[in-house]
Amino acid sequence: MTSPHLKAVIFDIGGVVIRSPFIPVAEYEKELGVPPNYLNCSIGARGKQGAWQRFERGEIPLFAFYQAFGSDLSDVKNNNVWYMEYCKRRGIECPKLPESLDVNGRELFGRMMRGGMLFDDHMLKAIRRLRDIGKWRIIALTNNFTQYNGPSDSPLSSRDANAESVAVINQAAASVPLSELEFLGWQEGPTPPRLRALFDDFCDSSTLGMRKPEPDFFLLACKRNEIQPEQAVFLDDIGMNLKAASKLGMETIHVPLGGTLNALKTLEGKLGVDLTSSPKGDSTMCPSKL
Repeated sequence: MTSPHLKAVIFDIGGVVIRSPFIPVAEYEKELGVPPNYLNCSIGARGKQGAWQRFERGEIPLFAFYQAFGSDLSDVKNNNVWYMEYCKRRGIECPKLPESLDVNGRELFGRMMRGGMLFDDHMLKAIRRLRDIGKWRIIALTNNFTQYNGPSDSPLSSRDANAESVAVINQAAASVPLSELEFLGWQEGPTPPRLRALFDDFCDSSTLGMRKPEPDFFLLACKRNEIQPEQAVFLDDIGMNLKAASKLGMETIHVPLGGTLNALKTLEGKLGVDLTSSPKGDSTMCPSKL
């Protein structure tokens, strides 16, 4: 059943439009010999004051983040408790947990960023088709990083504020050595121009000082684009973000790992347009680099 009232399609970036940065986390967990999702649980359970969350809101600079991120993930006292709670929620037996850990925050974050520099080509094609149709606002809503050294005095409110966001990013990047940007795969910044150009508006947590699943972040995206929450459909790979959007009245679509095409089929049904068929002679797509 279509949703003719929709005026905007809002996309998460990592794990939806581009490769999830948490895939390298799973690889790093195996190297450390910790159970699956151990580090992911630590990141999520830290709450608003975790290093990851603070960096996504632009509250701490890059090198301070490295140290704080490694410290958070090495804190087995708290992390073990949170992982046991995770196992209980999932109804699984808790495996042996580490007695100590020494996580290198810079190394892990570097892997996450370099590993995420690939488009999901199915999503890329769908977004381009939506832009060509021109019927809906195409919006990015992302928990992101800009190496910014502190939040702005007031959140950006203009629907055309992307130029100002880019200026903030460029200013912040100037304080980071080129060698470090290369280490992260950020020669063009954490959100290259080719990525930003896909969207009518790019709502970036680290330039707006708020992040998903905070309701105000969703509401600001709506305000910038002159829509109401119920006029938007939101695609994300993380349940808590989808739940927060749904509570505000947005329609939501879960994009699980490997489930891009099914998610786009659901979006097709809501919008009443073809987003997934390939032109005649089109070969199987391979992920494109940003």
